[in-house]
Amino acid sequence: MRADSGHLEVRGHLVLDDAVAPGRLTIEDGRIAAVDIDDEAGKGAEALPYVAPGFVDVHVHGWGGHDAMGSTDDLDGMARVLLQHGVTSFLPTGVTNPLPVIRAFADRVRAWIPCAPADGAEPLGFNIEGPFISPARRGAHNPAYLMTPAEVRWAEIEPLVEGLRLTTIAPEIPGGLELITRMQALGVRVSIGHSAADLDTAIAGYDAGGTSTTHLFNAMTGIDHRAPGVAVAALTRDDAFVELIADEQHVHPALWPIIWRTKPAGRLLLVSDALSLAGAGDGRLSIGGLEVDVKGDRCTLADGSGTLAGSVIALDTAVRNMTHHGAALPVAVAAASRNPLALLGVTDRGRIAVGQRADLVELDDDVRVRRVMRGGDWLTAGS
Repeated sequence: MRADSGHLEVRGHLVLDDAVAPGRLTIEDGRIAAVDIDDEAGKGAEALPYVAPGFVDVHVHGWGGHDAMGSTDDLDGMARVLLQHGVTSFLPTGVTNPLPVIRAFADRVRAWIPCAPADGAEPLGFNIEGPFISPARRGAHNPAYLMTPAEVRWAEIEPLVEGLRLTTIAPEIPGGLELITRMQALGVRVSIGHSAADLDTAIAGYDAGGTSTTHLFNAMTGIDHRAPGVAVAALTRDDAFVELIADEQHVHPALWPIIWRTKPAGRLLLVSDALSLAGAGDGRLSIGGLEVDVKGDRCTLADGSGTLAGSVIALDTAVRNMTHHGAALPVAVAAASRNPLALLGVTDRGRIAVGQRADLVELDDDVRVRRVMRGGDWLTAGS
C-alpha cells in the first residue's frame, strides 16, 4: 500500500551523518522539509524505530530469482524485492559475456529505466563487471569471454557508455590504463578490480581515473609485506572508494575494522554482489556461462574449486553485519547510502537533511527492515 505523499511526519531515532538522535522528520511533496531533533521524541512506552536514508546497491547481479541480465520482467522483480530489503536505488550489474550480449543488456536496461516500477528500487543506470579484467584474477568470470581493450575497437565499446555509471577494469591488461582514462573522461566511474597488478600499476590505475575498487581483497593482489598489490593501493589512497561484501564469507570480519579505520569515512561502500538466487534458497544457476552452486550462505563455482561467485545477501544484512562486528550505525548506514551516491555524483538523496528526497528505511533494534519510503511514499516492506 502507498500512503499520501503530500505531508507526513516520521518519528524515530534519526541516523544522521555522524550520530543517532531522537527526532521528527516532516515530509512535504516527497522531500524532507524539516529535521527536528527532540530528546522527548525518544521517550515513552512506544519503541521507536531507527530512521535511516534508503540503501543504494551499486553492485548487484540479481535477487529473489531475478537476473539483472534477464528480461525486463526480471528487472521489475529484482527492483521490487530489493526494496523489501531497504534498497531504494541500485545499479543492475552485468557480468563478463560476449560484447553483443553485454550490449543487449545495456540496451534493455536503458529502455526499462523510464518504465521501472514505482514500488521498487529506482535504477540509477547500470554497472558492468568485466570483460576487461585479468585472466589470473578472473574469479567467477568466464575466461572464454575475457578480452583486453587493446584488441577491441572503440566502436564496439562506445555503445555501452550511455547509462553506464560504473565498470570494472584491470589496469595492467593491454590498453587498460587508456580505457580507464577514456571512460573517466566520459563520466563513467571506473572501479579497479579483478586485477593482478602490482602496487605501482594499481596506483597508475587510480591516477589514470580509477575511482573505486571492486570487492576489496577479492580477486586482486593483496597485502604482502614484500609484494603489495591493489588492496594496498586502495587502502592507502584517501581518494579511492572501496567496496566491501560484508557477508562474512568474502572477507573475514576480523579485517573489517582495518578497512574502516584506514579509509576516510566517506570512502567505504557496502555492496551485495548478490546473484539471482539470493533469497531463493539453495540451487544452481548459470552466470556468464559458468555454473554456480548456492548452498546456505555461500555461492561457489560448481567446478569444485571453491571459488566464491557472489553473495546471497542484500544491503540490510550487510549493514546489520557491520554493526554486529563493531561499526557504529551511522558508519554502516553511510556505507550503504550516502557513500555509494557520492561515488556516482548523486546529491539529492542519501542523507537525513532538509531538501533531500525522502528515500528512507525504518529499522528495528536489530537493524532489520520494518518498512521503506521511496520519494515520500511508504511502501510495505520487511525482510
